[in-house]
Amino acid sequence: MTTARDIMHAGAKCIGEDDSLYTAAQMMRDLKVGSLPICGRDDRLHGIITDRDIVLRCCAEGRDPAKMKAGELAQGKPHWVDAGSDVGKVLSMMEEHQIRRLPVIADHRLVGMISEADLARHLTDEQLAHFVESVYAMK
Repeated sequence: MTTARDIMHAGAKCIGEDDSLYTAAQMMRDLKVGSLPICGRDDRLHGIITDRDIVLRCCAEGRDPAKMKAGELAQGKPHWVDAGSDVGKVLSMMEEHQIRRLPVIADHRLVGMISEADLARHLTDEQLAHFVESVYAMK
């Protein structure tokens, strides 16, 4: 059985909920990623921020990314998967919620992220086609 831990990108870095969007953008640049998990003072996952969030919900609204906090963009309850979950559960969660990135949690701590690139490396062509159709389909 292939698990979330087997396909995830280990070593995901969090942006703190009190860190600025400017800091988040710099981290994304330095890590060469398009999203970061947002972790709270309790070291728990509070959300995910994307480069698109920074552009649309901060810059395009005339707000200052140096003053706006990452936690301001954490909305709702974040979706995540346990590191021991099988790939079927990973896919069904990503498909059901139409999300492209999924944090992986073990012992209540972030241990990695699963992205579309990770799926492309580990899924069959049929599984990947179904995922793309499900996530990008207009509902």
